[in-house]
Amino acid sequence: MCFDTDSTPPIPAARQASSAAAPVTLTSTDGTSFAAFLARPERSTGVGVVVLPDARGLFHFYELLAERLAEQGHTALAIDYFGRTAGLSPRDDKFPFMEHIVRVTRQTIDADIAAAGDYLRGPNGGNCGTVFALGFCFGGRQAFFASASRFGFAGAVGFYGMPGFYPNGAAGPTQHAAELSAPILGLFGGADGGIPLKEIEGFDVGLNAAGVKHEFVIYPGAPHSFFDIKYAEHAEACSDAWNRVLAFVKQHGTPPKGES
Repeated sequence: MCFDTDSTPPIPAARQASSAAAPVTLTSTDGTSFAAFLARPERSTGVGVVVLPDARGLFHFYELLAERLAEQGHTALAIDYFGRTAGLSPRDDKFPFMEHIVRVTRQTIDADIAAAGDYLRGPNGGNCGTVFALGFCFGGRQAFFASASRFGFAGAVGFYGMPGFYPNGAAGPTQHAAELSAPILGLFGGADGGIPLKEIEGFDVGLNAAGVKHEFVIYPGAPHSFFDIKYAEHAEACSDAWNRVLAFVKQHGTPPKGES
């Protein structure tokens, strides 16, 4: 689990656009309905971002993050993973997410991510010309997987996503590096005991072998889930990480003026 339920994304960039946001219901590629939260800028860059939460699924931190992305001109869609087991009802802080996260599969996650990308490309999602994946912890791992060509994303950004094997033996993006293709930005905490440096190095080797463009940034002394306003001592790392996300999106996805 990444964030406390009262955490807030520390995003210092000045607002570039007015935006509107609201919950939406999406239909997965396998027909399942699942919850999401859409934030649309008044004037769009033409870029869409699928926001992939940590293991608790969709909650307020990621809704706020979607709104901050929209304020930069990017349409953002934060999704939930638990439409098949928890339905669409709102959840409080006592939601037993661990009972649900163990029931998701690679296939169901992929189906929901693909549906989110399709939604952003359609009229209700702003007709986005390019789409990215942006994830955190469990969602960061899913963002790395979403570099695969079948999603059609322009790039993938993962905050402290575990790239290697999970303790339950599930293979990670490192083991599937040959399937990945879209550029990847990985942001990690140097003091994150859950993601040893050797795991990041192994992912780097795998991506190099697969010819996937990528950049990894490790912030010395930063813990897991450092991207939180509560970590005032890591404000510089937070600011740098956010600016890198925006620069990555601009580099790999912003359509020329007049095409958004």
